[in-house]
Amino acid sequence: MSNRIRSRQSSSATRISDDQMIDLVGKLRQFLPEIRERRRSDKVSASKVLQETCNYIRKLHREVDNLSDCLSLLLDSVDEDSQEAAVIRNLLIGQGEQYLDQDWRKCEKTPTR
Repeated sequence: MSNRIRSRQSSSATRISDDQMIDLVGKLRQFLPEIRERRRSDKVSASKVLQETCNYIRKLHREVDNLSDCLSLLLDSVDEDSQEAAVIRNLLIGQGEQYLDQDWRKCEKTPTR
C-alpha cells in the first residue's frame, strides 16, 4: 500500500464526528468547576470549554508543583530513615496513592517556598 493511501486511512480513522465532539465537550463541562457552577440555561461555546479546560489543567499543574514543594520541605524536616520519610518519598515519586489518606495535612502547616 502506498504512503498516500495509508496516510488518508490513518487520518480518517483519527477524525471524530460532530456528535463525538459534542459528547466530549459535554463531558469536559462536567469536570470544569468554572462552567459546572453555571446554570444549565447558560450557553457556553465549545471553544470556551476548551479554553477553560486548558486553564484548569494549568491550575492543577501549579497545585501539583506546590504540593511537591511542600512534600520536599516535609522530607527535609524528618529523619531520613523514618517511615514518614519513606511515605513522603513514595508520594514524590508517584507511588504513594495508598498514603494519601494518612497524615498528609501536616503539609498545610508547612510554609511553601
